[in-house]
Amino acid sequence: MRFIALLATAVGLAGCASTQAATDPQDAFFAALTAHCGKAYAGQLVSEQEADAAMRGKQMVMHVRRCTPDRIEIPFHIAGMADDGGWDRSRTWIVTRTATGLRLKHDHRHADGSADEVTMYGGDTLTPESAIRQEFPVDAESIELFERTGRSVSTTNVWAIETTDAGYVYELRRAGRLFRVAFDYSQPVAPPPAPWGW
Repeated sequence: MRFIALLATAVGLAGCASTQAATDPQDAFFAALTAHCGKAYAGQLVSEQEADAAMRGKQMVMHVRRCTPDRIEIPFHIAGMADDGGWDRSRTWIVTRTATGLRLKHDHRHADGSADEVTMYGGDTLTPESAIRQEFPVDAESIELFERTGRSVSTTNVWAIETTDAGYVYELRRAGRLFRVAFDYSQPVAPPPAPWGW
């Protein structure tokens, strides 16, 4: 709980920083993530919905694995969630620059490296937001994918990523749904193996 309180405080303080006004928020956000390239951090589920009960208390690691000037790949690893009881290494968050802002996509793979039926979904930013938080409403391509695969409940998804001095947060929300995982930048860990299929 202490980490969550510190993260909330950092978010509030960073929003008031006068230096942010002189910098493009998305450039600053992208640079802040890139500053952690090669590093991995421990985290945990911080939302409390029953839909995520299986993840509660599980070890989690995010790894800023690969960065270029226009792309950041962040695998998300969860202990004890694979079919064999080991680490689930199926998810990679991919943040890229576009002509109009930033894009978030989710690369989902199976343990054999093959693509999941539902993969490369996400959305683009609609506004500059801030240097510490970017939101990605679901895009048309993802809506079509969700409808085709029987997941129409996800057609109103909005994802968000936050990065502050305290840590990193990934969020999914829609009406009646909130999923948040938080990672503490003061708790670096050894970089994990590559995500499945990479």
